[in-house]
Amino acid sequence: MNILIVEDDRKVADFLYRGLKAEGYFVSMVHDGDHVLHAVMEYQPRVMILDRMLPNKTGLEICQLIRAQKLPVKILMLSAMGEVGHRIEGLRNGADDYLTKPFAFEELLARIEALANRANSDMQSRLLQYADLEMDLDTMQVRYKGVSLELTAKEFRLLELLMASPEKVFSRERILTNVWEANEDPLTNVVDVYIRRLRRKIDEPFDTKYIKTLRGVGYCLSQN
Repeated sequence: MNILIVEDDRKVADFLYRGLKAEGYFVSMVHDGDHVLHAVMEYQPRVMILDRMLPNKTGLEICQLIRAQKLPVKILMLSAMGEVGHRIEGLRNGADDYLTKPFAFEELLARIEALANRANSDMQSRLLQYADLEMDLDTMQVRYKGVSLELTAKEFRLLELLMASPEKVFSRERILTNVWEANEDPLTNVVDVYIRRLRRKIDEPFDTKYIKTLRGVGYCLSQN
């Protein structure tokens, strides 16, 4: 697992680097706020250890930038500022955890492991799978047995709704509420139109037919 250390105190940074390397982690370091975004893009760390007080940009500002760009890294903020208000401020600005200096190295390791487990869960939750259909919610890619399917944004949203609860029957009204946010006339046939479009892309080219109609009730994703 990759870990990025963002710490301007060279002694602390070196201590963290040597300790985490000894634990078997792949570790990178930067020492000021200006180079953090580039380092996150380049090294793609699972966890970032971020000092709150840094040259050029503070840890709080870096948290805000990371979250604004939706970069999938868990942030453990380190700081000598350990008051409750300081911890709350760090968490509200995007840190996933907050550890006060001085700290025990074993506690740091435990918190890194917890954040890594959360990162794994988050990654898994961004993928939907049903039988041979796979949907990546981050890249908006849909694949059938590894073959990419080209969907429009509304088709993607409709399929996401069905894949999130397979076998569950969704009425036209429920689909309108979730996909079109109830901005359409309930009497419109837009749902039927988009169901037909999905079938042309998902059911017709392949042997298995997934999108089922329950007459007078609605639609669901099912292999039965």
